[in-house]
Amino acid sequence: MAKSKQKILILGVSGFLGKNLYKELYPYFDVYGTYSTATTKLSKNKQFFLWDAEQELPGILLESLKPDVIISAFRAELNALVYAHFDIMNYLIKYDKKLIYISSSNVFDAFTNYPSYEYDKSLSQSKYGLFQIKIENALLRLPNHLYNIVRVPMIFGHDSPKINEIKLLYDLKQPIEVFPNVVINATVHSKFTQQMHYIINRKKEGVFHLGSTDLIHHYELIEEICDVLQLENPTFKQVYDSNEDRFIAVIPRDNLLPKNLQISIDEVIEKSIKVQ
Repeated sequence: MAKSKQKILILGVSGFLGKNLYKELYPYFDVYGTYSTATTKLSKNKQFFLWDAEQELPGILLESLKPDVIISAFRAELNALVYAHFDIMNYLIKYDKKLIYISSSNVFDAFTNYPSYEYDKSLSQSKYGLFQIKIENALLRLPNHLYNIVRVPMIFGHDSPKINEIKLLYDLKQPIEVFPNVVINATVHSKFTQQMHYIINRKKEGVFHLGSTDLIHHYELIEEICDVLQLENPTFKQVYDSNEDRFIAVIPRDNLLPKNLQISIDEVIEKSIKVQ
């Protein structure tokens, strides 16, 4: 399949999600990326650029590269995140280009009695969630074709940071922290990257929740993952932060993707042990 001329820039290509997005998109698009810590391996790739959001705004890089689609997958100090995204928005408006902002369930962490859908009002009690809401609200004031907001829940999958943390704690004979009263949904990185590919390729607009269509208690999910990983008799540290069930879940409803791009909790558990 011939590579598309559409130019994509992944801000944060050295991170877990950025790296997997690059692998998914590179065969089909003209893909570039940024990284903030210089390494020999990354600096040898002429598609990658050294950029630190805490040291400079992205405008100069954007003006030079002229990407059609920017994917925000980078981490930085919270104020630097906001300033960088506001600078990106100036570029979007000037050149009629698009940003896909990867957000999270944190924007709804003040709501505890039910799961959250794409166009529900956001409200957060956490500092990180509040900064994400600030970026989201600014994007929502732009014309629809200039942005996607994609909110993700906990991300698992073979060799993901969360799975590696579970394995490490088990090997060190340390307790694995679980939340018995927290109801969540989840996803895996392989499905997430496929969903992002679809959104870009079909030029979708609006807000997407890229998590499982069903829910599970956090404790139960971690317990089942430990079971499929064949970790015998793991030790759990049960953390109760409320007396009743608390929902932290971003459920897809208004912008549903095709069936083959949806994911269930059973699939999240299954793909935590399979090499993608």
